[in-house]
Amino acid sequence: AARKYVTTVYKNVDVLPKDAREATDTFVKRNKGDVLLNYENEAILARKTGDWTVPYKLPSPNILIEGPIAVVDKNVDKKGTRKVAEAFAKFLYTPDSQKAFVANGFRPVTVEGKAFAKGKFQQLKTFTVADFGGWDNVNKKFFGKGGFWDQIFAKSR
Repeated sequence: AARKYVTTVYKNVDVLPKDAREATDTFVKRNKGDVLLNYENEAILARKTGDWTVPYKLPSPNILIEGPIAVVDKNVDKKGTRKVAEAFAKFLYTPDSQKAFVANGFRPVTVEGKAFAKGKFQQLKTFTVADFGGWDNVNKKFFGKGGFWDQIFAKSR
């Protein structure tokens, strides 16, 4: 049922932008499309800038997008930037940083950030990539050669 539904949706896609921001711009600035499927922060930013005034809906359950940060030893050692890179990575979890994330439409990840954001975001039940067996499984099953995405895209074009 899910495969059929997603295939039907993609048959109606006129534009397939390269990233989230381009999708938002195509929808709100170029007025192209009937529905925008995108990250929550894109809708919040578009409303904040005045580009988008219509309400938006968030499906629940929804996937929790986890954006890890890493200090790449080879790169920071080569450039001599280890201290600043590690300080930046640590800063992202501070209350000030979490408040800045919230102000720009991103959900916080720390306990302090979540307390600050209380009432600012719609309550959602979430699931993660781990619920699908982890990234190795997801990449193979959904995005690998001949995977779910290839099958849907081929049928919709």
